[in-house]
Amino acid sequence: MIAIDRPGPDEYLPYYAGYMNLVPETDILGALAAQPAAMIAWAASVPADMEAYRYAPGKWSPRQVLGHVNDGERVFGYRAFAIGRGDTASLPGYDEQEYMAHSRFDERSLSDLAAEFAHLRGANLLALRTFVDADWSRIGTANGAPASTRALAWIMVGHARNHLGVLAERYGLAAPVTGG
Repeated sequence: MIAIDRPGPDEYLPYYAGYMNLVPETDILGALAAQPAAMIAWAASVPADMEAYRYAPGKWSPRQVLGHVNDGERVFGYRAFAIGRGDTASLPGYDEQEYMAHSRFDERSLSDLAAEFAHLRGANLLALRTFVDADWSRIGTANGAPASTRALAWIMVGHARNHLGVLAERYGLAAPVTGG
């Protein structure tokens, strides 16, 4: 197993610093691997009447939040894969509101969305575990800014933790314990 250094602030947009701060672990692959089981357990603990609840008009439901986490997992995972593989193309950003406008997350159960997260993360982990030191430190361009493979791995963990923290704070739904 290789040691993957924590990314420096020049390897990601300042916007992502909050996500980075939610990931104190030094074993990023371990942190990535721990989240799916915790997510499934968390989803199973949410009362059915809270899955589509919104605490205010225009706010996302827990199903929508988890669907957004899945969208982010796809985007950040692809970015990490592409940059790690040496892709020099500028990778696009994504408009989370536009993605949400075309989703149907409230038609799906929270447990289904958590299972999807586990599959997405599993696929991302299979790819990330094949990387060597040079792949992890490679820097590409995503959303018009520098992004390293390793920064994207930390962002994936922090993104999920951030949104589950919002669900705990705004909806009273306890966030799963995923290390830290």
